[in-house]
Amino acid sequence: MTILEDLQWRGLVADSTDMPELTRRVATGPITLYCGFDPTADSLHVGNLVPLLALRRFQLFGHHPIALAGGATGSIGDPSGKSQERQLLTRETLSANIASVKVQLAKLLDFEVPANPARLLDNATWTAPVTFIDFLRDIGKHFSVNMMIGKESVRARMEDRETGISYTEFSYMLLQAFDFYHLRKELGCELQIGGSDQWGNITAGTDLIRKKLGSHAFGLTLPLITNADGTKFGKTVAGAIWLDPKRTSVYRFYQFWIRTDDRDVVRYLRYFTFLPQAEIEALEKEHLARPEARVAHKALARSVTELIHGLQATEEAIRASDILFGGDLDGISEATFSDIVGEVPTKTIEPSLLTPEGMSLPDLLLLSGLAPSKGQARKDIDGGGIYVNAKRVADSSMRVTCDLFLFGKYLLLRKGKRTYTCVSLSIG
Repeated sequence: MTILEDLQWRGLVADSTDMPELTRRVATGPITLYCGFDPTADSLHVGNLVPLLALRRFQLFGHHPIALAGGATGSIGDPSGKSQERQLLTRETLSANIASVKVQLAKLLDFEVPANPARLLDNATWTAPVTFIDFLRDIGKHFSVNMMIGKESVRARMEDRETGISYTEFSYMLLQAFDFYHLRKELGCELQIGGSDQWGNITAGTDLIRKKLGSHAFGLTLPLITNADGTKFGKTVAGAIWLDPKRTSVYRFYQFWIRTDDRDVVRYLRYFTFLPQAEIEALEKEHLARPEARVAHKALARSVTELIHGLQATEEAIRASDILFGGDLDGISEATFSDIVGEVPTKTIEPSLLTPEGMSLPDLLLLSGLAPSKGQARKDIDGGGIYVNAKRVADSSMRVTCDLFLFGKYLLLRKGKRTYTCVSLSIG
């Protein structure tokens, strides 16, 4: 199987400038390709994964990937898919964002492999020295305004009478085309990949290369991902799902994938994992036969989380997930437990409420909100429906003392199978 056959099987080809010719070119030997991203934040998010994972797929098939950071284009903003102009960022902010994102890229691409190491470049390197007049003379003259306003990314904004499109964003297409031209000329880069919203920008680059260099270049777009219900992929009520664990904890990252809609899970296994075709087809068969077992969901969540965060962090996230489904707390780390605390209602109390003899469990259940009255709390306990730190309690006379609090500050209460509350001691 070739890289293009793999991409097509996974449903990752939206369009190509010349698929038959690209197929023949790839068959002759390794190709150099690039994908650009504008460092508008200090972290990538799951919406960036499809094209960046595609770079990795090409690398695994022996090709030469370039991840291009938009130190220049990022200071302008791409109008593609945007209804409003982006906030302009300073060069200092862009440089800091690129440095942060490089750490994440190292998990997706191999920069050390001898045969075909990935490269991370910044387009400000070759754009900054070019004067405005030179850019207009050497690049701008090759583009007609008629052609530019015909591109979807520009036309959609021009049709919005309220926001329109600034000259700054209108020029973005030329800058991206200049990138492809520079990489083709200096590094022999023959292929640019990106989301389907980048089609206009990519074809602008192939046209510029043909006009200025008389050379051939290819464009390949990948589908923009949407959920089965039509909502935008990678967004939740809490916002974007980031790759940086300081922005999105590993536990929440894992939960994002484990909660994938049943209608999407097999498709996402193809898009976001490197699992082989036979394994994905086996998971699909099992999913169709027993969707309630969530085997495909677990494979998806484990694969993507391990790719981004590593084996140990993934195991901790799975452990935290299991705890909220009745697993025990033995040996749990404070970091993992903190993730759980963030997912369940938390009631903070003063340590002074716990006398040396402790607080009665019915009183604590009432205080925490897990029981509407002490009488109901006793019934729940006597009925075997109350758990303290994942252990069932059957004695309604039990008293809760400070030594029961995990890490000196947390107590996990559960009623029934899924109703949790964390009691936290106010420290300091």
